[in-house]
Amino acid sequence: MKISGLVPEKYLELVLFSILAICWGGSFVAIEIGLEYVPPLLFAGLRYALAGVIVLGYAVLTTNHVWPADRGEWLAVGVAGTLVIALYHGLLYVGELYVSGAVAATLVSTAPILTVAFAGVVLPSERLGPVGLVGFALGLLGVIMVVQPTPSMLGADATVGAALVFASAIAFALGGVLVRPIESDLPIESLEGWAMILGSAVLLGWGFLRGESVAAIELTATAIVSYVYLTFVSGVFAFLLYFELLDRSGPTQVNLVGYAEPAVAIVISWLVLGSVVDSLTIVGLLTILVGFVLIKRRAIRRLLRSHWKPTAARHGGRTPSVSSERAQPRTDGGTPESEPESAD
Repeated sequence: MKISGLVPEKYLELVLFSILAICWGGSFVAIEIGLEYVPPLLFAGLRYALAGVIVLGYAVLTTNHVWPADRGEWLAVGVAGTLVIALYHGLLYVGELYVSGAVAATLVSTAPILTVAFAGVVLPSERLGPVGLVGFALGLLGVIMVVQPTPSMLGADATVGAALVFASAIAFALGGVLVRPIESDLPIESLEGWAMILGSAVLLGWGFLRGESVAAIELTATAIVSYVYLTFVSGVFAFLLYFELLDRSGPTQVNLVGYAEPAVAIVISWLVLGSVVDSLTIVGLLTILVGFVLIKRRAIRRLLRSHWKPTAARHGGRTPSVSSERAQPRTDGGTPESEPESAD
């Protein structure tokens, strides 16, 4: 997707970043609305079945490496499809039966912090140092502020829903970490497309085992609008923006969109549903953000320095990527961090 002619070059990255945050932040509210009419796993599975075909079609047009060629590439597709698409969205959609989209977006924003924590366990060279551990603790503290657990709430629907959504962030983060050491040259477009198709198959099978049926779908105008938004706006259009931003800015900057998504979800939820989150949820979101900044302060510092250096003109107006790491599979709400952070 090349839209540089529509926006002045110096504002283009900010515009693309903002549109991506709106698309993916709005998806949490669209899920909340659509679940009134469609069973959760069936809803997610049907969404990614169509989105996967379209993204894979885009890969056919833009890359010369569409079909996974070896065991490593199929393994990457399997991990991404099972954890990043199927388990993440399955738990998220079921969790949103009990919590609002705004709360779900805030809980899912812990994914980058969880990713770094898992990387420290799975990849010893990326263990957190003292400051990173403080950042991780702040992330967990932010979750507690959002959930606001009390002994009387244990087992309540809201607590169960929050636990499911947080588990979805864990699944997403774990998938992002496990796919990293896999030897694969599959382009991100092809990996995303195949992961969506595999994930949709897992979701539909999971829905069948859960007893979900097409007959339970209420085919209303609202349900159709929700599905169209999730499939074409946050599913396809947003991924084209994501690929463009990866090309222009690199994964570190793009992944910061995950911290704009909860704010977008809160505003859209208020505008569309009249739903308002309490002040402690806002404080929890900010606490999670501070935790992320502590963990990724070096990458953020390099990112800021790269924008202050007068090198953009020599790169056709683009800021050179600050990371040579290959991009990780992702989807709306999840923001895997693909640049290793050394211990402090």
